[in-house]
Amino acid sequence: MNADGFVADPPTLFLSDADVAALADWDGAIAALREAYALPEDPNATPERTVAVVEGGWQRVMPSAPPGGRYAGSKTISASLRNGLASYLITLFDTGDSRLAALIDGNRITGIRTAATAAAALTALLPSRPLTTAVVGSGFEARAQLRAAARVAQLEHVLVTSPTVANRERFAEELSAELGIPVDAASTPERAVMGADLVLCAARSRDETPTVRAEWVADDATVVSVGSTTRAQTELEPALLGRASLVVADALAEVLHDSGDMIAARAAGFDSDAVTISLHELLGGRAPRPEGIAIYKSTGSGFQDIVLATQLYERAVAQGVGTPLPVGILTIRK
Repeated sequence: MNADGFVADPPTLFLSDADVAALADWDGAIAALREAYALPEDPNATPERTVAVVEGGWQRVMPSAPPGGRYAGSKTISASLRNGLASYLITLFDTGDSRLAALIDGNRITGIRTAATAAAALTALLPSRPLTTAVVGSGFEARAQLRAAARVAQLEHVLVTSPTVANRERFAEELSAELGIPVDAASTPERAVMGADLVLCAARSRDETPTVRAEWVADDATVVSVGSTTRAQTELEPALLGRASLVVADALAEVLHDSGDMIAARAAGFDSDAVTISLHELLGGRAPRPEGIAIYKSTGSGFQDIVLATQLYERAVAQGVGTPLPVGILTIRK
């Protein structure tokens, strides 16, 4: 290459879904995200996601350049609503020389980072004692939430609920054996949530009506809500947000303005905005948890994707995991 352009060395590394599975672990992911969120927030470093709507689907881009980090990039999601299919791609650029360091399958990372970020939040929200836990949902996200929470909390007993009997019973059997914690299936969300110290919400209803009602939730409970990530989606009853003494947002602007739960609470006359803080403030020690109900609200963030992708890429390089690409993109001098 001439002086105006070069293909960077080392070559771009591709990490498949199988590579991510081999490299990732809960404790490492939680620790990395907890450390990253303890730093002050820089909104310019992680702008809000953008969505391009196409016929039958959409393309979403979530960029981030975590302050102080060596790598920056974005996650792109391509969704075909017509076929019910989606794919996730994370790009990672070295900020030192602008080379494309890695292309990473982002499917598994999305689930890991969502649950690991919630677990990082729980380290500052939960009391240090045995806890009764409710899980609303029995799918991939619900399983990830319980696995991650079990790494940071003393879970004494778990009740899981979902509309399909076989799904909730399978969840209870498999997660009880895996985690060594009593996990039982509950026939209704009310039965699972009533009296729980920790409520993990990871399922929206089919008609977008709330799956968790305000009157079910104990006065000092901690609620994790990850199922309302767009304006059209709802998971928590507005009155529950009205009861909260604290709402913690992983992405402050997006939770306030793009989460259906927050929009519905505002429309119902509840001033949830007044008690909402960023996860950076909580984990940075600048906003302690008050008494009463605390809610962790997540819409997801490119910040989380890039923090975790950086950790996995550095592990891959150290362990010789992944596929170096035989060709690369041109890096040019500007």
